[in-house]
Amino acid sequence: MSVANNVSAPIVSPPSDAVSAARAELRRRRILVNALRALVAVVILGGWEFGARLGIIDPFFWGRPSGIWAQLVTWVREGTAQGPLWQQIATTLEEAVFGFIIGVALGVIFGVVLGSNRFLAAILGPYIKAGNSIPRVALAPIFLIGLGYGLQSKVALATVLVFFIVFFNAFQGVREVDRNLLANARILGANQRKISTEVIIPSALTWIIASLHTSFSFALVGAVVGEFVGGIEGLGLMIQVAGANFNINGVFAGLAILAALSLTAEALVTWLENRLIRWRPSALEDVLNV
Repeated sequence: MSVANNVSAPIVSPPSDAVSAARAELRRRRILVNALRALVAVVILGGWEFGARLGIIDPFFWGRPSGIWAQLVTWVREGTAQGPLWQQIATTLEEAVFGFIIGVALGVIFGVVLGSNRFLAAILGPYIKAGNSIPRVALAPIFLIGLGYGLQSKVALATVLVFFIVFFNAFQGVREVDRNLLANARILGANQRKISTEVIIPSALTWIIASLHTSFSFALVGAVVGEFVGGIEGLGLMIQVAGANFNINGVFAGLAILAALSLTAEALVTWLENRLIRWRPSALEDVLNV
């Protein structure tokens, strides 16, 4: 073998000027996107507020941003009818987080197992589809009767909502693994455990992570619906009480808190995605390739 064949080809990096220009372009794009986001918020909230003040929008039925902000300030300073605001947030967040963790764990396990075993998938497939076809929020009264008014019934509903989202993504991710890659792993002597942990799950990770972006919101839905049906505290109960008292600003204030929690969870999932899937092209590389 010649020496030339043993020398690997040098890695060609983009010129520093191109990298600097790409970074500057990326910064400008981020500034523009953030500015347009802020503009959209100003237009929507400003139009809503002025419409309510001018009588175009009835604030009794639709509220207004200043009233929603005043309601939030009141809850922070004086608490809610159910107790301190932070306690209501913590209750709903606890229910959603537990349901999210359990639902993700079960969804990944069942998705990987059934995606890898076609015979088992053929047996259990109709039952999975039947369970998915049921409107899952309708299970809230069943969980309430069986598990009571406490934490367990809300966690169970959140778990069910999360499970099917993660399961179908994990299942499809496993089915999409390159068959040639699996065959090569078996030829090299990898056993089923190593194939699952070092080939199948990493390959399906993109699908699994994608499901997490929406599944926490569904965990919040499960917790809130459970509190609607039968809760003694939590954001869902706060929204229900506000609606029963025709306090539309209170309803929107509760929804604003839920949206903030969901966006925070989305940011955490995005951070986790960037940590686990490092091989994806970065935003800087996308700009360089344009």
